[in-house]
Amino acid sequence: MLKSKIFWAFSIVAIFLLGFGTSQLINLFLSSKIPSQKSVEITKEATSTAVLGETKEERVLVSRVIDGDTVELEDGRKLRYIGIDTPELVHPDKATECFAKEAMEENKRLVDGKTVRLESDVSETDRYGRLLRYVSVENTMVNDTLVRQGFAHASTYPPDVKYSQQFLEAEKEARENSRGLWGGCPSNTTPEVRFLQAPGLQPGALEERDFGAGQSSCVIKGNISSSGEKIYHVPGCGSYEKTSIDESKGEQWFCTEDDAFTAGWRKAKNCP
Repeated sequence: MLKSKIFWAFSIVAIFLLGFGTSQLINLFLSSKIPSQKSVEITKEATSTAVLGETKEERVLVSRVIDGDTVELEDGRKLRYIGIDTPELVHPDKATECFAKEAMEENKRLVDGKTVRLESDVSETDRYGRLLRYVSVENTMVNDTLVRQGFAHASTYPPDVKYSQQFLEAEKEARENSRGLWGGCPSNTTPEVRFLQAPGLQPGALEERDFGAGQSSCVIKGNISSSGEKIYHVPGCGSYEKTSIDESKGEQWFCTEDDAFTAGWRKAKNCP
């Protein structure tokens, strides 16, 4: 009888221990799964944030239009459009340039008081601390529109060249159709060189100048700046005399402004 009681006592203890051990194993297994799920959730969230950061886009309200290519945002930041240049409205050393007011009015029509989408390129700001962005209203890129309608020149400064070819094509379209400043400003009416009227040149000076072999009739200098920008100079431009052409560096001579423009050069800003 005693042996029977001892046997049953040991049996009960064994069953209890077996049940407790199984329960502990189950709990340990379940608890090991929970941190794994949390880890997955955190990883997904971090990845999503990284993707948003790479797009470099934001939407913001334009509170004030400063001129044809510069605006102020509702948070006080000033923004300069990338890849274009409108005539100077206010300059300490210059009078208001032709079509500057029209460019500002068109810019107002496009963005003033509107929420716009900003898209960055390589540079974050310019030397004045202004944001550098491509600006769009719905599906319309303002930078492109201003050039295509003749309110701005294409003006690309490396490394911000994402849409440089698009802007060059837009300017070519505006020039060919005499839109905006291309038809409304005397210095932009004709794409060919107007060197005979250039100030500071005497009749016959072009023929007497040594332009190199085969260059007597092609007098436009296609220079490449230290920053890599392609700029052409016609006789009478402020830097024409001191600009030299090194064809081994890709610089070249052009016979007409159209040739220079089509090849990807823009006109120097200090030209008449």
